[in-house]
Amino acid sequence: MNNAPNVIVFFTDQQRWDTVGLHGHPLKLTPNFDRLAQAGMFVRNSFTCQPVCGPARSALQTGLYPTTTGCFRNDIPLPAGQKTLAHQFAGAGYETSYIGKWHLANQEPVPENQRGGYQHWLASNILEFTSYAYDTTMFDETGKPTKLPGYRVDALADAAIRYVSRPKDKPYFLFLSFIEPHHQNEFDDYPAPVGYEDRIRKQMTLPPDLAQLGGSSQEHYPGYLGMIQRLDEALGRLVDALISLKQLDNTIILFTSDHGCHFKTRNNEYKRSCHEASIRVPTFFHGPGFMNRGPYEGLVSLIDLPPTLLAAAGVEVPSEMQGQSVFNRTALPDDSVLVQISEHHVGRALRTNRWKYEVGAPALSGWNDMSSPVYVETHLYDLDNDPYELDNLCGKKDYEEVRAGLRHQLLRRLVDAGEPLPTITAAQ
Repeated sequence: MNNAPNVIVFFTDQQRWDTVGLHGHPLKLTPNFDRLAQAGMFVRNSFTCQPVCGPARSALQTGLYPTTTGCFRNDIPLPAGQKTLAHQFAGAGYETSYIGKWHLANQEPVPENQRGGYQHWLASNILEFTSYAYDTTMFDETGKPTKLPGYRVDALADAAIRYVSRPKDKPYFLFLSFIEPHHQNEFDDYPAPVGYEDRIRKQMTLPPDLAQLGGSSQEHYPGYLGMIQRLDEALGRLVDALISLKQLDNTIILFTSDHGCHFKTRNNEYKRSCHEASIRVPTFFHGPGFMNRGPYEGLVSLIDLPPTLLAAAGVEVPSEMQGQSVFNRTALPDDSVLVQISEHHVGRALRTNRWKYEVGAPALSGWNDMSSPVYVETHLYDLDNDPYELDNLCGKKDYEEVRAGLRHQLLRRLVDAGEPLPTITAAQ
């Protein structure tokens, strides 16, 4: 394993795709993301398979849909014995480490049997409940609370830099999981570093969906962007450390997020909807196997990232993983990703190159019910002509044939994902 690459996952929470420069954000707050993505492989069309924290994390750790593991909503731990990326990398001779937010346990601090097999541990199950912007506490391997100085993004990044700088006799797999730019729950705000929000507020323009629909964006978007700028600065510092340690050329970096943020424009909270604002995330790969590949244009789901990481590191991809490595895929005209939605409502969505199509089970609770035997069509968007999804075409007669084709495709994807075949009722 002497030549095996190190692997780092740089994981943000609730970051929309259009906050980075490569997706056209006018303030260019993410020069490190943009540079690394251009040097490696920018995943232009990257989507979560479940726009809520715990289920998305279960998918990224296992390569399985949340309905397969049973982690279809928050506060459901991974099943006992469930294999994760930590198990796969450890089995291939890697040292594994987790730093940051976990959200796949039901206790705080997280007991060892709920840590997904990670060997080194400095984390909180729900980091927004154990810390604030300038008051960060996480728990070490013994369950002892550890207080870290500085702005919370920097506290986690500093811990990661300390970890990668320690002498090791094995390659390492580090999962670095931030809470930013997620809101601070109890205050319902987006606390940026001191001075960032005021500066950005004077310069910003809202994306078209937020400009049209409002929500909480006038209040919260500047702080949200300030958190994202600091995340990008932390990414740059981590990469600088890898350069100084002569590790960068032999380290795979995956940057992605669990879901996006619609700022209370689509429902009464921030995600849990089928819209691009909720499901589309910024993603790149950098390092061995990815350099100078150019952007990947196909549609990529969160469950495709674990097999891609394993394949890039030369680790065997388990046959039970439901995602597919991008090394084994090409961008196809009929590409699609499946999105499962819970907590706010029970929904299923299909995202293709052109269309967004969602069905929902209005009579069921998204907290108590994992799926439904019956769905009703609720949303249809033509993304070529309406990329910010301001015109729902679902009930319009001219699109009945389009909906019929997407209905058939969604049913096929649901069965492929291991779900029971439901009935979908056409929109009236």
